[in-house]
Amino acid sequence: MSNKNIWYLPGPFHQYQEDVKALAKASGLRIVDASVTESREDAADDVPDVTVKEVPKVLLIDGGSSSVNIDAFRAELESVGLIVESFAGQELVRPDGELGPVADRLFQVFEAVNAGVESLIRERDGEVEKVKALQLQVDDLHQQAERSAQVDAEAKEIADLKAKLDDAKVPYRANASKESLEKLVADLSKA
Repeated sequence: MSNKNIWYLPGPFHQYQEDVKALAKASGLRIVDASVTESREDAADDVPDVTVKEVPKVLLIDGGSSSVNIDAFRAELESVGLIVESFAGQELVRPDGELGPVADRLFQVFEAVNAGVESLIRERDGEVEKVKALQLQVDDLHQQAERSAQVDAEAKEIADLKAKLDDAKVPYRANASKESLEKLVADLSKA
C-alpha cells in the first residue's frame, strides 16, 4: 500500500479563498501544482474543498463591468487620439459625440493647459507693446538730443562769429542770422 498524501491543486495558490497551505498542513498533505505536472502518483483521495476567489470585475471605460466592450474602448481611444492631435496642432478641438471619462478628463487637462498658455501669450504680447512704447520714447529722446546738439553747435558757431566781429570792431545786429554774420566775417578777410 502506497502513501497517498499529495494534493494536486492547480496553481497559483493565491487564487483560492482559503489558506491552502494551512489546510494541507492540517490534513497532513503536501501540495503539488497540478498545472505543472502530469503525474498523479500518490494523489490523496480525501482533500479539502476549496473555492476560487471571485475575479474582480474590470471597470470599463463605458461603465460596463462584465466584459471588455471593444467598441467602447476603440471609441474612447479614437477620442483620445483626436484630442491629442488637435492639441499638438495648437488648436484644441473637442470631438463630436459623447466622450468617455478618460477622453473627457484629457480634454479638461488640455483645456487648462491651453488657457494657461493663452494667458502667458497675452501677458507676453502686453510686455512687447510696452517695449515698443519705451523704444519710441528712447528714439524720441535720441532725436531731441541730436537736435539739441545741433542747436548747441550752431549757437557756438554764432558766438564764434560774433567774437570775431567784436575783435574787429565791426557792428552787427544782436539778432542777426548766422548767414549774415558769416557774410560780415567773410568781408573781414577781404579787407
